[in-house]
Amino acid sequence: MSETKQTAEDLAILERLNNDYVHSDQFNDVQRFSELLAEDFIIQTPGVTRNRAEFLEFIAKPRPFKDLAVRDVKIRILSDVALVHGRVTYTMLADGVDQEALYTDTYQKRDGTWVCVSACAIAPGT
Repeated sequence: MSETKQTAEDLAILERLNNDYVHSDQFNDVQRFSELLAEDFIIQTPGVTRNRAEFLEFIAKPRPFKDLAVRDVKIRILSDVALVHGRVTYTMLADGVDQEALYTDTYQKRDGTWVCVSACAIAPGT
C-alpha cells in the first residue's frame, strides 16, 4: 500500500485545479479543460458517461445554470493519485431554482503534472 503524502505544494496545486475546473464549467472554457484533462479522461453524470472528446464538445454548449460556487472541498492525496470531493451550488437559468450537486474528481500526477483522469457528479436525491 502506498504511503499518503500531502505536501503543501501539491495541495495548493490541486485546490487551484479544482477551482479552474469549476470556473471552466461555468464559463464554457474548453481551452482550459483541454489543459486539465488527461487524454483518457472519463466523466459520469446521472445517466451519462462521456470520454474526453465528448465532454469537451458538451462543455462548449451554453451552460443551463449560473452562479456556480464550490463548497465543502476535501482533497486527499494517495501517492500519485488525488481525490477531490466537493459540493457545488448553482441556479438554473430556466426556472431560477437553486440546486446543488456532489462531485468527486480524480487526479493523477503524470510526468510531474497533476491531470484530471476521472470525474463523477451527482445531484442529491437522484
